[in-house]
Amino acid sequence: MSDPTLKPVPLEQTRQRIVDQLCAQYAAENLTDELLEQRLGQAFAATSVVELNALVADLPTESAAAPAASTTVAMARPDMVADRQVVVAVMGAAERKGGWTPPRQLNVIAVMGGVELDFREARFAPGLTEVTCFAMMGGIEIIVPPGVHVETNGMGLMGGFAHSGSADVPADPNAPVLRIGGVAIMGGVELDVRFPGEKRGDARRRERLHRAEHRAIRRLKRGG
Repeated sequence: MSDPTLKPVPLEQTRQRIVDQLCAQYAAENLTDELLEQRLGQAFAATSVVELNALVADLPTESAAAPAASTTVAMARPDMVADRQVVVAVMGAAERKGGWTPPRQLNVIAVMGGVELDFREARFAPGLTEVTCFAMMGGIEIIVPPGVHVETNGMGLMGGFAHSGSADVPADPNAPVLRIGGVAIMGGVELDVRFPGEKRGDARRRERLHRAEHRAIRRLKRGG
């Protein structure tokens, strides 16, 4: 005999839960693009809770979700910010990371060497911070946190000037602006968006989840 105090779970509530689980499984690489598309279609077409639950019954149990990372950016006092600095790596390596304070104008040179600029814990100057890159047969890796307005305008000559990762546009119109430009000649400049403490693989999984969620939303707007 059923318990009259137990209320049935609404179909649409279950559908949203299953769609969220499918997206998370895709981000964890437990579903291919084709399988995600197929199961999302089945989820939006399902007419019962039993049908919906069957779509995730054969998938691994999801691990606990990581807490949401903060997008708050640390700000430096204007009088503590240098006007200009240079970072050079010639047949060697240089890095800036941790709680450092970037200057308003940073020139980065990598010649047959590598430079890593990690801005995730940096204390930004109010307003604009400019980074001008020159990479010749070398590489410059730039890691930027969400919460910063990022502008890129670089050129690759037999090299690459890439921007990977994404984040929502900062809600604060007064958030600091990081403008990155320059040239890569037989070398590379790579800009990556990551949360503090986030590894490259974790960022890729987050990106997959982000794409899967947007795909599900587009399908929902089209009516399945």
